[in-house]
Amino acid sequence: MQQFGSDNYSGICPEVLNALIESNSGSAVAYGNDEYTHKISEKIREIFECDCEVFFVFNGTAANSLSLASLCQSYHSVICHEVAHIETDECGAPEFASNGSKLLLASGENGKLNPTSIEELATKRTDIHYPKPKVVSITQSNEVGVVYSVKEIKAIKKVADKFNLKIHMDGARFANALVTLGCTPAQMTWKAGVDVLSFGGTKNGMAFGEAVVFFKKELAEDFEYRVKQAGQLASKMRFISAQWLGLLENDVWLKNAQNANEMATYFAKGVENIDGVHLMFPVDANEVFIKLIPEIEVELKRKGWIFHAFIGGSNRFVFSWDSTKRRVDELIKDIKEIA
Repeated sequence: MQQFGSDNYSGICPEVLNALIESNSGSAVAYGNDEYTHKISEKIREIFECDCEVFFVFNGTAANSLSLASLCQSYHSVICHEVAHIETDECGAPEFASNGSKLLLASGENGKLNPTSIEELATKRTDIHYPKPKVVSITQSNEVGVVYSVKEIKAIKKVADKFNLKIHMDGARFANALVTLGCTPAQMTWKAGVDVLSFGGTKNGMAFGEAVVFFKKELAEDFEYRVKQAGQLASKMRFISAQWLGLLENDVWLKNAQNANEMATYFAKGVENIDGVHLMFPVDANEVFIKLIPEIEVELKRKGWIFHAFIGGSNRFVFSWDSTKRRVDELIKDIKEIA
């Protein structure tokens, strides 16, 4: 039975599964030297309108942590929001991968960094006894389901340039944000000032596998060694690469994200006027955060619904490429009946 606790609950979308099956024929050269990896790397360069460097890893933790490690020395620091995934849900992996780079936490409305908070942290201390700020990390869409506009990213780029900071984007739900903004991948990344992107595929219909995209090739120097050392170099790389081909060809990734976003909006509109239900953040992408009175929360769980307590006492509901209106209606109906 379909649940809305996470978009990681969803299965593999048909196009990805078909591509995976088709790749499982005969032999292919190992460790990324195969035709599938070459083809998808070129496809990503085409999508981003950039001669970028592309690498593949198994999961988002590795994508984020290794990306940040490539931008930092151990004595550097990364400025991020206090509820950013790299702070709250990576088990210290960014610090581990970089041999100790510190995360500096900023506040900001709706889970967003802003130029003022970045400048405050970048100038908080400049003495040799404090880790030197080197990177700004933003999440798109962010940890509370809100999307940065291109204008906001450019404003962050402006203050980052002022203090010689690189910009990393955690794009676990990159496609969802892209659909929301209606811009091109290039406009939301390197044209706005992003240096490195953790490009998410798993939450959008793949079984496993994320991409790391460097828009400046010099920043990717020796990154393949980081991937290997971290145990993230797939020997049978074609089974990651083929999935990406299935996802990106014919704009499947955007169609998947569109459905997830639409179901989130549909759910939010269906519950926003129910007594005992309070929407906590704007619904920009595929996540809805609502505060429920205890009676509704307890009874929903008793009925078998799975959702998670989250930031600020909210409950998070996440919608996926395969979420259906029929199942969302069942959830809305149960909330109304309990209320």
